[in-house]
Amino acid sequence: MRAQIAVLGGDGIGPEVAREGAAVLRAVARAGGHAFELVEALVGGAAIDATGAPLPPATLDLCRASDAILFGAIGGPRWGPAAPVRPEQGLLALRKELGLFANLRPVTVDPRLAAASPLKPELLVGVDMIVVRELTGGIYFGEKRRTETTAYDACTYSVEEIERVVRVAGRLARARRRRITSVDKANVLETSRLWREVAERVIRSEFPDCRLEHQLVDSCAMQLVRRPADFDVVVTENMFGDILTDEASVLAGSIGLLPSASLGAGRLGLYEPIHGSAPDIAGRGIANPYGTIMSVALLLRHSLGLEAEAAAVERAVGAAVAAGVLTADLGGAARTEEAGAAVVRELAAARG
Repeated sequence: MRAQIAVLGGDGIGPEVAREGAAVLRAVARAGGHAFELVEALVGGAAIDATGAPLPPATLDLCRASDAILFGAIGGPRWGPAAPVRPEQGLLALRKELGLFANLRPVTVDPRLAAASPLKPELLVGVDMIVVRELTGGIYFGEKRRTETTAYDACTYSVEEIERVVRVAGRLARARRRRITSVDKANVLETSRLWREVAERVIRSEFPDCRLEHQLVDSCAMQLVRRPADFDVVVTENMFGDILTDEASVLAGSIGLLPSASLGAGRLGLYEPIHGSAPDIAGRGIANPYGTIMSVALLLRHSLGLEAEAAAVERAVGAAVAAGVLTADLGGAARTEEAGAAVVRELAAARG
């Protein structure tokens, strides 16, 4: 297979973990006889410093012309919330411009890492969920106004926006345990009442073989730490999904372990770990690259259609963990490059 992959390292530890993800992609290409062209470009704070814009036109053009995007992380104290131009604006614009409306965040727990989680080990048995977060609507993209004494952020959703992301959840549920939890705040918010009505209609009419339940977001947040194994597919709006998936990261033991995929109507997708740029450890070579490498597995699966290669990467990460190659966030001493190299070795060993 031939494919062009845009590599946007971004800021902080982003370039460090993206480098290890790119190394895994090259290893997969060598093993499978694929031709992956990896093209780097600026985004976020690094792009602001170089061009004045968090998403330069050249970067957007590259992403549009690519088969997939591997993304590191963006942001840092140099470009804080009060800055007129912020790195996060680049990522939001990229999602919007490419029509990437569904963010998939799988959460599983490796039993060997259960001790790294603050939850009791018995609560983590059987945890295997995927959160589907709507990505291009809601309060993050609504009208914004500011005066000296007030601020205003509008949360809006259309029927079409809700329908398409709920359908993604339905298709995923059919390939899993056929259980869907739709999360809203319908007791307070009008957008949530619309969300609940549309989710009910779409699942009942198009996915009658799946079981749908509704949960209020505050109740869901509580159940995520009380009974996390109860969840299969969770679908929710933009801000709720942002918060809940960060909460769910503690189940796995470290936010550095979890991948994500941002998808649209076609095969083009953006793949990134869910962690931030971690400027406090940037440049020290101790960042955990496993979340990025697991994002590479999602890239292979969803954008390139290489299921066998995706599964091989996931097994290789598991094997590296089993071998004790753990970064500091997991209680180990492995450096970023060592963890990435361990995955590449496991891939080669499995093939050999």
